[in-house]
Amino acid sequence: MAAKRLAHRSAFPCAAAGARRLAKPDISREIRADGSFVIRSRAPLGAFARSPADWLVQWAERTPDAVFVAQRHPPGAGAFAGDLWRRVTYRDALSATRGIGQALLDLDVPRDRPVVILSDNSVNHALLVLGAMMAGRQTATVSSAYSRVAKDMGKLHGILARLDPALVYVEDGEAYERALAGAPIRCPIVATHNVGPGQLPFEALTATAASPALDAAFASVRPEDTAKLLLTSGSTGKPKIVVNTHGMLAANQQMIAQCWHFIDEAAPVIVDWLPWSHTFGANHNFHMALRNGGAFYVDDGRPVPELIGRSVENLRDVSPTLHFNVPKGFEALAPFLEADDAFAARFFDRLQVLFYAAASLPPAVWQRFERLASRHGDTMPFFTSAWGTTETSPLITSVHFPIPGAGNVGVPAPGNELKFVPSGDKLEMRVRGPSVFRRYAGDPEATAAAFDEEGFYRTGDAGRLCDPDNPGAGVMFDGRVSEDFKLTSGTWVSVGALRLRAVSALAPYASDVVIAGHDRGEIGLLIFPSPAMCAKAAPVDAAHMGTAMALHDEIRAFVTQALVQMAQDAGTSQRAGRAVILASPPSLEQGEITDKGYINQRAVLTLRADDVARLYSDCASVIHLPAHPNSQTAAALTDAARRISRLLGRGRAD
Repeated sequence: MAAKRLAHRSAFPCAAAGARRLAKPDISREIRADGSFVIRSRAPLGAFARSPADWLVQWAERTPDAVFVAQRHPPGAGAFAGDLWRRVTYRDALSATRGIGQALLDLDVPRDRPVVILSDNSVNHALLVLGAMMAGRQTATVSSAYSRVAKDMGKLHGILARLDPALVYVEDGEAYERALAGAPIRCPIVATHNVGPGQLPFEALTATAASPALDAAFASVRPEDTAKLLLTSGSTGKPKIVVNTHGMLAANQQMIAQCWHFIDEAAPVIVDWLPWSHTFGANHNFHMALRNGGAFYVDDGRPVPELIGRSVENLRDVSPTLHFNVPKGFEALAPFLEADDAFAARFFDRLQVLFYAAASLPPAVWQRFERLASRHGDTMPFFTSAWGTTETSPLITSVHFPIPGAGNVGVPAPGNELKFVPSGDKLEMRVRGPSVFRRYAGDPEATAAAFDEEGFYRTGDAGRLCDPDNPGAGVMFDGRVSEDFKLTSGTWVSVGALRLRAVSALAPYASDVVIAGHDRGEIGLLIFPSPAMCAKAAPVDAAHMGTAMALHDEIRAFVTQALVQMAQDAGTSQRAGRAVILASPPSLEQGEITDKGYINQRAVLTLRADDVARLYSDCASVIHLPAHPNSQTAAALTDAARRISRLLGRGRAD
């Protein structure tokens, strides 16, 4: 079996033991006269590498035959030497990256113009990034949402004009032909498959013989040099180009290692789909495998119905020791684990850590994985999270202590200072530290606006201490400061907290929820239906699917009961008075959902203005919170919800 073939130093023996080798939070608090306060770890940040490329050199010397990065052969391509995976060892990776670095020098790629990668995660993608680092050149990975998913290439071409690439890489010259047609670029194009006229084959880069010029270029790399350009998700406007330096990336992994003491000896095995166009997948996960001599298996699936099967196939073949995902990914994976004991046993066989980020994990999903782990694993994996941004490469806080459920994003990692500044009825979180960026490329105005007078980066995220008397107990994420709004009554609505409550109350019928109500008299919910909800409604044309589901007796009763449940012991700011069901899922192309899988609240409200108008109308498809639900009504609604849950096999107790 594939997992048995892995040649690695043995990972940490079990999750429970790993949890005992977590750093104990030691957090101080400085209270300011203006109502702000700063918390920081008393542990100083240890020494860190000059560049992530130094880790590749280190492991090529120590464990040259260990697998570093692997990728499943595409369907129909057949297996190589009886193996379904293309596996590259540390020795071979170093040889290939040295060739790539030399080729970039030979092509006269300048230091100040990036190598732009348009393709999804792959072995060659990883090698190209590291080869550029060795040559002291920078890379920029652009999301495939712009280059392959979008119908209009205008946004991609605008991004390319801003980046001004010195070289463009695509995995498949034919697949990216439309994206490249008419693109404002003046540089060579490199492709691995279906190399087009005038394009360079990727093998020509790896086959280049390294010379002393490459050694000199690598020796001259400084921590403050640019390693990567990452685009922000654009959830609050047009994407900004974040400069990530070698030192930022190395410092962030040192922070993680000082929180997770076991990781230095873990040689982690990671099977991961998270895109390298974003900091979570590219910097946190991929670099964790590289820094600690682990193996990174590229998962070519996604947590969407048409691709989740591919992720399951990959996880059946390779048992991870660390599993990273967004909440949507955990939710998509859970049914497969629940339906197949053999798959679940393999998944939990040597799993140490379950890590979620990008959004808060609904309690129901957390509990499903706890039940699965207790049934199929020898020990309970450490369920954890963190908080960070593209600008912080990415980790700011880390959960390296047991928590009872989602919401706690941990405490500042060593080296980071976290400032809480009053903003309306919330506290905006700002951060300062060695892994925080210094500038947006080509945008001095945005750079100046990003920092306060003390040099703290303004994240725009809100938070509060879990325990006001104990800063070491962690920070509760409190949504985006800019997402919150006021009702006409003047009441502030905390969108992040309400969304989590709504998704939990509507499980398993809602895949996600968007909160409406700005300058309205009451809060409304826009519900993205789950497959379970869609299956209940009779087949109708797509435009009327939302209405059909809202008029279905059992669905309507279930949603009404969820509104009643949410209203219990809740003030006006957390009580939804109405809801509508949307006809279509969130659109990645239109920016309603990011590559990381979380909802862009602002984009949905803007693009679905007609649904917002319907929500506040008298249409029959609007589901209302009863004005004064008596006990008999509430009991009837609860019975309806229980009947639906039994049909779904969920055993819901409320």
